[in-house]
Amino acid sequence: MTEQALLELLPQLISALILGLLGGGHCLGMCGGLMGALTLAIPAEQRQRRLRLLLAYNAGRIFSYASAGLLLGLAGWAIAGSPLVSVLRIAAGLLLICMGLYLAGWWSGLTRIEAVGKGLWRFIQPLTRHFMPVTSAPRALMLGGLWGWLPCGLVYSTLIWAASQGNAWHSALLMLAFGLGTLPVLIATGLAAERLTQLLRQRGVRLAGGLLVMLFGLWTLPGPHQHLLMGH
Repeated sequence: MTEQALLELLPQLISALILGLLGGGHCLGMCGGLMGALTLAIPAEQRQRRLRLLLAYNAGRIFSYASAGLLLGLAGWAIAGSPLVSVLRIAAGLLLICMGLYLAGWWSGLTRIEAVGKGLWRFIQPLTRHFMPVTSAPRALMLGGLWGWLPCGLVYSTLIWAASQGNAWHSALLMLAFGLGTLPVLIATGLAAERLTQLLRQRGVRLAGGLLVMLFGLWTLPGPHQHLLMGH
């Protein structure tokens, strides 16, 4: 990736990171029970082992996000260079604005698209039983890789937005950044670090993050402002 391409992608990467970080509350609802099961299975005095399993589980989960981004991004890549690119850019900007509204707590309609993946999850869920109870890092890694396909409106919204970039590698990188953003909250929850989760749930923090993501969404939309920003 060239330096110019990386600079153009940077606002999107920051947006993906913020979406993951501040969307962590939603992640807790989806994966918090499993994180609790992982930690309760390990004695408190074995904190190092607990952290190793948590990291392995989350590495698998984040890898599944990036893989989904790459696969779905190929569809966007197929139409790169066509007039549909402008349509994709508009869709990407509007999705960012919608996700900013979700983070700010003003609209949660995006979570309704979770129904889309329920059919796929019915096939994947039985496979997770083969890796439970989690007794080693490889088992945690495999379980996380499967759990990453759990139907989640926030993940799906981010995935659609990432795929609309029209570049499979960019899509994978954005989903990777999103996954890394979710990491602090889930790790903190697994280690019972309440202070971090309380900070990220504060109204002011979520509002600031939501407004920033909406700003990036407006920046993404085609218009005269693009030429002005590129000129600077």
